[in-house]
Amino acid sequence: MAEKNKNRRFTSKRDVKAKTNRRYSKANLQKKGRAEKNKPSVKIAFLGGLNEIGKNITVFECEGDIVLLDCGMAFPDGDMLGVDLVIPDFSYIEQNIDKVKGMVVTHGHEDHIGGIPFLLSKMNIPIYGTPLTIGLLSNKLKEHSLFNSAKLNVVKAGGRVKLGCFEAEFIHVNHSIPDACAIALHTPAGVVVHSGDFKIDCTPFVGNMIDLHSFARLGHHGVLAFLCESTNADRKGYTATEQTVTSSLDSLFREAYKNRIIIATFASNVNRVQQIIDCAEKYDRKVAFSGRSMVNYMKVAEELGYLKVPKNMLIDIDMLSRYSPEQIVLITTGSQGEPMSALSRMAYSDHRKVSVGEGDFIIISANPIPGNEKTVGNVVDELLKRGCRVIYEGMYDVHVSGHACQEELKILQRLVNPKYFIPVHGEQKHLRKNAELALSLGMDKKNIYIGDIGKCIEINEDYMKELPPVPAGKVFVDGLGVGDVGSIVLRDRKHLAQDGLIIIVASLDVYDGHVISGPDIVSRGFVYVRESEELLDEIRAHALNILEDCADRNIKEWGIIKNRIKDDVSKMIGQKTGRAPMILPILQEV
Repeated sequence: MAEKNKNRRFTSKRDVKAKTNRRYSKANLQKKGRAEKNKPSVKIAFLGGLNEIGKNITVFECEGDIVLLDCGMAFPDGDMLGVDLVIPDFSYIEQNIDKVKGMVVTHGHEDHIGGIPFLLSKMNIPIYGTPLTIGLLSNKLKEHSLFNSAKLNVVKAGGRVKLGCFEAEFIHVNHSIPDACAIALHTPAGVVVHSGDFKIDCTPFVGNMIDLHSFARLGHHGVLAFLCESTNADRKGYTATEQTVTSSLDSLFREAYKNRIIIATFASNVNRVQQIIDCAEKYDRKVAFSGRSMVNYMKVAEELGYLKVPKNMLIDIDMLSRYSPEQIVLITTGSQGEPMSALSRMAYSDHRKVSVGEGDFIIISANPIPGNEKTVGNVVDELLKRGCRVIYEGMYDVHVSGHACQEELKILQRLVNPKYFIPVHGEQKHLRKNAELALSLGMDKKNIYIGDIGKCIEINEDYMKELPPVPAGKVFVDGLGVGDVGSIVLRDRKHLAQDGLIIIVASLDVYDGHVISGPDIVSRGFVYVRESEELLDEIRAHALNILEDCADRNIKEWGIIKNRIKDDVSKMIGQKTGRAPMILPILQEV
């Protein structure tokens, strides 16, 4: 009995508690495992920024909540005659406005904030961004009379903001504008990282280098999907540091010691303007700004402390004549050859306050955006014709890109280490090249998605699949009109630009439909009237025959009469001239 008691296992309260904790711990792990398997999905819709440069906007949806990331604009193409801006189609957002919790903005460039005023004119949603980004956006909203009602919120790099089931984390990156950030969206489905526009610059002109530690931290804990910019994905190596521009500008200032210096750059490139101001101070020159956007951007940047200008250095553009050429630096817009920009107006002698010619040393501190090469080339040619010396593109290191090249893209992809990879921000060649980089790093091809505008995907821990497309496209801004210029209007404008217009005016008898007066022929952009009277007489006679034939046949439906005039006259002109002008019949009853 004593032996039996000796071998009996006595259980203390501590043992019971430990055993219970182990049991509950195991149950919790099993419960957690089931929860992991039942994680929700996140849906991503692309409304812009794919297969194009600019107009960046992405929609993220999870558990019934929507967060927007950026809302930019794009420059019109050469065939978008008369169009001022191109913005995204907001139909999908309007259809789901009740789900939208807010918008996060990566930085203050136009291709990321330029469309926001047009969105806010339809719906008022909270917007979150870093100090300079919100400052630039505020200035833009004031121009559209939307500032007082806008819900603008400042978030510093490293900060987080709760938006429904999303939590947006702002991560500092290097770019060609201060206060740029990547965004990590912490969702119930997992972490989705959007790089924004970035590069890795160990010696940035202003501020700290990119926060690689935060990307590594996210990658260590697990990232579901990584949306990575692709602008320079076809360029090998690394993007040069901003410090190379400083030394190049310094040497050019020395070289132009007797000339007036005019420098064209992006209005939003605050760092570049600061570099120019520092050189101007060193060489004892006054600085003036030209171009409305340049003046507005610099005002905001100086007020927020991102631009430091020595006292008495800035002068008004009206005071240029008071100083000798070697005392002046004029910083202007127009680095992309935009027709209405300050530099373009100078080149074509259309600037009210600045005339350029021999003795002007002009530096274009920007590379042409894809598609703008021809317009930039035209401006350079005009400046050269006027005797200016022009420094442009790769002649000197007067510009470095704000976007990551291949090796930098690889570094960030490795650090983030996502399950799914989605290249964004670029044309098809850029997206495909970025996808190839991911493949070279060991990413499974089935986990890489190359999208397009209007595409929508669902991402889960276990799968990634494409959903039906969402409404998306381009909306044209022409003057004060938004969306009232469509493909048909552009087609007509192109037709008018290529072949001209013929207007046929006639008065018809209200009773029998016969011609009372006319038809009169008005030609615009088709032929020179004084040298083509014979052709115009033939057109007049042909139109008269058509109208009389319709009257004899008792055809009184104006739509039928006009279509017949258009078809028959167009056919006759085509046979005579090989051209196809727009035919516009104008009929009135008397």
